[in-house]
Amino acid sequence: MTDLAIYDLDKTVTRVPTYTPFLLMGARTNAPWRLALVPVAATAMLFYAARIISRPALKELNQRLLLGARSEPEQFNRLVEAFAEHTLATNINPGARRQIERDKAEGQRLVLATASYEVYAGAIARRLGFDDTIGTALRLAPDGRVLARIDGENCYGPSKKTLVDRWLARKQVAPGKVRFYSDHASDAPMFEWADEPVAVNPHAALRRLAAERGWRVEDWRR
Repeated sequence: MTDLAIYDLDKTVTRVPTYTPFLLMGARTNAPWRLALVPVAATAMLFYAARIISRPALKELNQRLLLGARSEPEQFNRLVEAFAEHTLATNINPGARRQIERDKAEGQRLVLATASYEVYAGAIARRLGFDDTIGTALRLAPDGRVLARIDGENCYGPSKKTLVDRWLARKQVAPGKVRFYSDHASDAPMFEWADEPVAVNPHAALRRLAAERGWRVEDWRR
């Protein structure tokens, strides 16, 4: 049996979300003219809020707008590494660093489970000392270029629990005690499954849910 400490990324480990900053860094670095398309991306957010397009479709559209439909692998990998370094330097909650060190010292297997793209989330996770990353995968073209297409499920809401279950089966991990940390009520299936659910920097809906369920609440921003 393996004890697990599973962390969400955006606004749990990080102070602010990572997806849009990743795309903006890519546009600034590789094709600054694409920054002119930011208002189009903002309009797409309104379509998502109105439930006209899905969350995965929104992510794919914004990636096409700001990074292009296909990205050269070497260029994309340079972006991933630069973004991971920038995130570590500017966007990690102090409390997250402390908790990661405590869980490591206790012998937990550290897993990052996030709706963010697995490729850059994994680069951040490795720098923080995580053992594994579960995230939203991107498709690759036959020539190796990175497509603005999600491969499989967006690792969000109930799909996050599904992808964690698949990871456990694929890695042949028999979970012992499970701790789970997140800021958002969309992770309710993971909270309900965990032995030690911890609501971190919770938004209002999660704060209410944590009070109802008796889950621990922590602020990692200080």
